[in-house]
This record gives sequence, structure tokens and C-alpha cells, in this order.
Amino acid sequence: MVNFDDFLKLDLRVGKILEVNAHPNAEKLYLLKVDIGEKEIQIVAGIKPFYVQEELIGKLITVIVNLEPKNIRGVLSEGMILAAQGKEDVSLIISDKDVTVGSTIR
Repeated sequence: MVNFDDFLKLDLRVGKILEVNAHPNAEKLYLLKVDIGEKEIQIVAGIKPFYVQEELIGKLITVIVNLEPKNIRGVLSEGMILAAQGKEDVSLIISDKDVTVGSTIR
């Protein structure tokens, strides 16, 4: 179990995908440039089998912005996007309204 105080440590924000590129060292990964309000970050995401690049540009997504950066297959990832994973598909957790980029998710 995760206690409520631990959950509050997560910094969840609305991010906007600005750019999508194929990862140079992995078939199933994208490199996303994401605006999180006060800055732009790079996120390595394993969503390439489920989304084409063009449909991701401009999406308002849910991002954990305070994870320790991690090197994934030679590229630094500065956050994590949230998605629901079913048996055969993945769906990004997106905002259904046009909210301000960088808004806190509670």
C-alpha cells in the first residue's frame, strides 16, 4: 500500500507534447519533447506500437515531473507519461478540456 503522504510527493502535471521522434536505439520507444509549463522536458516513452507520431503532437497528457531522470537506451528521460494498459492496447491519460499547460493534477 502507498500511504497518502507518499502519493502527495508525486508532482503530476498537464503536459503538452511538442515534438515526437523515434528513439535511435529502440524500436518501440519515442522521444517526446513535452512542455510542462515552466520548462520543456524530454521523455522516453514506450508507446510507438500504439501511436503514430502525428497523432501525438499537441496532446495534453498527464506527466510525473519529479521522477529522478533516467537513462533509457542511451537517452535521458526527465519524466514519465501516464497511460492505461489493456491486454492489447495502450491509452494515454489525457485532459478532456483545454487546460493550461503545467496545471497541477490532484
